This record gives sequence, C-alpha cells and structure tokens, in this order.
Amino acid sequence: MRFQEAKETVLQELDIVFASVDPVQVDQMAEMIIQAEKVFVCGVGRVLMMMQAFEKRLNHLGIDACYVGEINEPAITDKDVLIVASGSGESVVPVAIVKKAKQFNPKIIHIGSNPNSSMTPYEDLFVRIPCRTKLNLEDEIDSHQIMSSLFEQSVLLLADMTALLIADKKQITDLHALWRKHANIE
Repeated sequence: MRFQEAKETVLQELDIVFASVDPVQVDQMAEMIIQAEKVFVCGVGRVLMMMQAFEKRLNHLGIDACYVGEINEPAITDKDVLIVASGSGESVVPVAIVKKAKQFNPKIIHIGSNPNSSMTPYEDLFVRIPCRTKLNLEDEIDSHQIMSSLFEQSVLLLADMTALLIADKKQITDLHALWRKHANIE
C-alpha cells in the first residue's frame, strides 16, 4: 500500500463515520459540557490519549477539565460531567468508573459504538460513533485500518468538532486569543 491509498482509506472511512453521527447528540454533548462546573474524561489505551487531547482543548476554552486518574483530579459532584469514550462500552475500567461515578450524580456521556452496553443504564447521553469494535456488531462501519484506529481517530475528530461548537456557543470569536491559555514554558 502506498501513502495515497492509505490516505484515501482513512479519509473515506472517516467521511462515512461522520455521515452516521447524530448531530443532535453532539450538540447535546456540547451543551452539557458548557453547563458543567467541571468536566472529567475517561478512556483506556489510545482512546484515553484522544480524551486527554480533548481535556486540554476544553481547558483552552476556559472549561475546567481533567482526566480520571490525573494526579490533580478533584472530587466529582452532581454539577459535573463525566465523558467516557469506549467503543464497545464493555472495557472493564471505564465501566467500573461509570458505576462508581454515578454514586455522585454527575451527568455521564458515553461516546461509543455499542448502544446496548454495560454503560447504558448509567448514561445520560450516548453519542454514537458506529465504528467496528471488538464486539463486531452487525451495524458497525467496517474498517481496513489497524484494530480500532478508526474509532480512535473518530473520537479525536469528534472532540475537535465539539470544541468548535463550544467556542461558537460561548461566542469565542477570537480563536487566536486562546493561545494565552496554552502552555508557555515548554
């Protein structure tokens, strides 16, 4: 495979995925984030890295955000939102975190592919990215990429799209000014 073929594969698959994402769900997620006192993000493996990138972007937008397990993680409350990304919705750590968090009544958003997962009873909002997961569900979008790369890419791009929605809703028009909140001693 050459670069051009790899590029076309990735971009075509992403286009198919985002044609299937419900914009109402994404808009609801953006609103829930804006209304939250704090936002917590969670995932495992590469998905966690995508969520950490989202956490950083939320902080740039003036939203108090952290990832679950971070050394400075504060207590979660009923004024907060927990966003958990898990394609299958069955990964042990995210499921356990959702169950534990629900005791404190935050809003819980699950970004995933499986609408009937172990997380479903705990979710306040499900944002579906219908990519192929380890469960190989019938209506998931197949991928020619390695393992769950398509889901991971989709999580990151969905996060960036949501960040744009948040900036618009918060009427942040000078996006260049956000650099003032970027790390400056790196």
